Amino acid sequence: MSDKNVVIEPVEGKKGRAEFVDCGRAFAAREEHWVPQIRSEQLELVNPEKNPFFEHASHQLFIARRAGKAVGRISAHIDHLALELPREQGFGPGAGMFGYFDAADETVAHALLSRAEEWLRGQGMTRSIGPISMSIWEEPGLLVKGQDHSPLIMMGHHPEIYQHWIESAGYARAKTLLTYDLDVSHDFPPLIRRIVQSGERNQRISVRPVDKSRWNEEVEVILSILNDAWSKNWGFVPFTPKEIAYAGKKLRPIIHEDVNLIAELDGRPVAFMLSFPDVNSVLKRIDGKLFPFGWFHLLRWMRKPYGADFRVPLMGVLREFHSSRLASQLAFMMIDQIRNTATARYGTQRAEVGWILDDNQGMMAIADAIESNINREYAIYEKPLAS
Repeated sequence: MSDKNVVIEPVEGKKGRAEFVDCGRAFAAREEHWVPQIRSEQLELVNPEKNPFFEHASHQLFIARRAGKAVGRISAHIDHLALELPREQGFGPGAGMFGYFDAADETVAHALLSRAEEWLRGQGMTRSIGPISMSIWEEPGLLVKGQDHSPLIMMGHHPEIYQHWIESAGYARAKTLLTYDLDVSHDFPPLIRRIVQSGERNQRISVRPVDKSRWNEEVEVILSILNDAWSKNWGFVPFTPKEIAYAGKKLRPIIHEDVNLIAELDGRPVAFMLSFPDVNSVLKRIDGKLFPFGWFHLLRWMRKPYGADFRVPLMGVLREFHSSRLASQLAFMMIDQIRNTATARYGTQRAEVGWILDDNQGMMAIADAIESNINREYAIYEKPLAS
């Protein structure tokens, strides 16, 4: 099915990127549970002059038009670090990507996917993987379960119909990313309490909050553990030094020391867990606008996000401990400490843990043990590109 009235145009420069972002915002605003994001932040993510991701990536943005009106958008991009990874970890040689996918109907969707595939094929790619917008560390996957509630901080939100349109274009699911909903208003089960108490009695183990007075050093510690802990995971692409610095700068305003933890064994950092208050709750109230007074409400909320839900987006334990009892013990100790702090100091009632890869049996077992439930699923798709 095609429509000769649908024209796919590449976009360039500051004006083109602005139109590309605004096109996505217009589509997102149609969704009942969409949360408006800060436009300047979205512009920065697709700006090669500001986002260090582009130092190891090639890309092209496209907008679909019908009768001159924007009716969809897509990115085609290649992460050159991902090309260096083993194929069994999801990417590897020939792995191109698409992302920032929005479309008014199936005809537009197929035209956009076809144009992205054409660009990737022209760059020598043999597979198209997505949606990944645009780094694997930003917003990977298409929401396929959980459209009935609003996303938390740094999570995508997509209409149900997108799944059908992508699959009808010949894409098959390559990986599922899970998030778990957790009621933190009550204590964890007795078994978990015993594991935590055993760790607390171990004088070799200490769990400490991050120290924002030396934040750059702490970021390097956290991401060095992450790069090691996740190095064999599906879809893993290591952070570069510039990306580490960039991530530290972007995350610092939302970091509350007492709910972001580093675990040490004999004084050596071996694990971490990050927890962010859900800034989406205030972005919804200010409609994603900093001016004229949105910035005031946002800053006040960030100082003391009382009543906020929390999201645990990342945790990691050094690989040398992955097969040991210590790994799960450290995870339970950090989760328990964050739960206690969040409920006592911030009045938190619920949290989300994820993303978790659907083959990460260890993390899924931890999520089950603390009595959390899957509330969102994100799918990443793959399609071979014919030569």
